[in-house]
Amino acid sequence: MGQELRANRDKPVRSGKLPIDDIREYMARHYDQQLSIRELAEMAGLSQNYFGELFKRNYGLSPMDYLTGLRLSKAKQYLQESGHLLREIAHKVGYSDEFYFSRKFKKAFGMPPSAFSGRQKRRIAAGSAAMMGQLLALDIIPVAAPMDPKWTFYYYNQYYSRIETHLRVDLMNQAGECDKLIRAQADAIIGDEAMSAEWREALQRNAAPLYIPREQERWDDQLLEIAGFLGREAEADRWIAGYTERSLQAGTQVAAACGPVPTLVVRLSRNELHAYCNRGIREVLFGTLGLQPVYRGSGEIYNERISLEELAQLNPQHLLLLICPDAVTRLEWLALQHRDSWRSLSAVQAGAVDLLPSDPWFEYSATALERMLDEARLIFAGKCPNRQQGAVHG
Repeated sequence: MGQELRANRDKPVRSGKLPIDDIREYMARHYDQQLSIRELAEMAGLSQNYFGELFKRNYGLSPMDYLTGLRLSKAKQYLQESGHLLREIAHKVGYSDEFYFSRKFKKAFGMPPSAFSGRQKRRIAAGSAAMMGQLLALDIIPVAAPMDPKWTFYYYNQYYSRIETHLRVDLMNQAGECDKLIRAQADAIIGDEAMSAEWREALQRNAAPLYIPREQERWDDQLLEIAGFLGREAEADRWIAGYTERSLQAGTQVAAACGPVPTLVVRLSRNELHAYCNRGIREVLFGTLGLQPVYRGSGEIYNERISLEELAQLNPQHLLLLICPDAVTRLEWLALQHRDSWRSLSAVQAGAVDLLPSDPWFEYSATALERMLDEARLIFAGKCPNRQQGAVHG
């Protein structure tokens, strides 16, 4: 029945017994239609009460709250990118009454749709992938940002057609990219202090810049600083509150599913293994989710070479692997999987080895942290509430 639904995505399905994941996907594709708890429960072959409880247990939201989120997220996109009248946008996202739609929008985002639309006219540029992740948390789609199918796959996939000027991640400190940023005619540029002094001087003549220290300790401190600079304090507070709630829920789910399982993140680069922990990994895995780190580095953040023998002695019950995407490392990874010393590891024998993509696990921003949380929740508890989860990419 699930295959039939996927083969007929645009045809309304009103009865049957479908997996809850297929019903969620159906809602995501038919958010503009009139959907009720009764109809959705019938599709699942469940009572309305049990369907509502099961949906919330799996995705962290009631079915109607999830549907409202879908609709309002799409409404924000229309407000940012189209010239449609408010009445037209309300109808496009499933509301027959534009005034009811306006009330729902204001309750969710703290401002009416007309005010939100007016605020999108200011042109903001992101000088790094992490700064784009911060801007998205503030409901800002930048006019210019680094876009790369390898290093920023999620942003490339989700926002390619919605960002005017694409910057090269691998050339960010070269004059050509600076010129592209200037030509984007941004009113403000959010970058980091790794930008060269020459860049900063040139950009300051053309826009109001804010430079965030790359190693500033907390992503939420960064977000609040950017929000204060752009007048988006309410959006920052809302994001942080929502993330805090999701974090508590994820921690509870992972604790119930596996407890503080001894875990190690390993980075493979060419033929070298490294015990690895960056700020996001420390916060999400060993903070929010309460996993037990089996490696004690020279600091809380580390990238230290480790041998297979040392790995065996540490004996992690779960291994998470970051594999550099170059050809040499890929070949080494293929060879490593055939070595007896690798196969004999407890985590390998138990099938408790998962690959982590460089995007988002190498980025430190509000958006990246949320995506890390969702991916880790899926790995350790089998649950992922994010309706726009990006594909895994090394």
